[in-house]
Amino acid sequence: MKFRPCIDIHNGKVKQIVGGSLTDQGNKARENFVSSQDAPYFARLYRDKGLKGGHIILLNSTQSEFYQKTKEQALEALSAAPGWFQAGGGITPRNAEEFLRAGASHVIVTSYVFKDGQLHYDRLKELLEAVGRRHLVLDLSCRRKGEDYYIVTDRWQNYTEVRLNGETIEKLSKSCDEFLIHAVDVEGKAAGIEEKLAGMLGKECRIPVTYAGGVHNFDDLETLRRLGGGRIDVTIGSALEIFGGNMKLEEVIRFCNGQRVSGKII
Repeated sequence: MKFRPCIDIHNGKVKQIVGGSLTDQGNKARENFVSSQDAPYFARLYRDKGLKGGHIILLNSTQSEFYQKTKEQALEALSAAPGWFQAGGGITPRNAEEFLRAGASHVIVTSYVFKDGQLHYDRLKELLEAVGRRHLVLDLSCRRKGEDYYIVTDRWQNYTEVRLNGETIEKLSKSCDEFLIHAVDVEGKAAGIEEKLAGMLGKECRIPVTYAGGVHNFDDLETLRRLGGGRIDVTIGSALEIFGGNMKLEEVIRFCNGQRVSGKII
């Protein structure tokens, strides 16, 4: 299990938010933490600690008055650590190359492919032709509806009709290099992971997958490692000390490397 860092940018600032609270109207979100440091600072921090493969997410709509500031922060962060981060948020075949040229290793896409509640294979093909499979991460972030998980789009505001299950994962695995999956109902709440989702990902995913949402202590990391069979990578946001939480970054890194943490051997 690898630790994958995140840099979430909203209204031009690095933030940790409650994922399900994000709305385009008024550019609002319930904030857990707003950093006084800019995005390039965190890119250099993670780079210097050898943490490759994290993601930079633009949380504003491309129609937002804040989008340009958010985009500038993202591009500067990518340029500060070329090849170290993936970039997502409003990515289309027309703008993907700009982020790759700025230093992104991959672009992360949801809404362009899952439009109006449906999975559009023609749009997925268009993306693949633009960037290639090895530069594409599909974000299959989801929310629960009844007993099932459904992929959500437009900054997690809208449900699609596509269930996240083994069949969907198998089909899409052939068209991307990795998956990124936020458990949106627990994202930013630091109150425990979605165990059912984590177990399903550990069972079904055959390509790299990063889980995000709800991690707030090392017991959660132990559970994620067990349910994922060590194959699921993890992102932690609000629970990290650098974002106002209680988990020290160095201890998280040691845990994910299988080293001693807080008096116990993992």
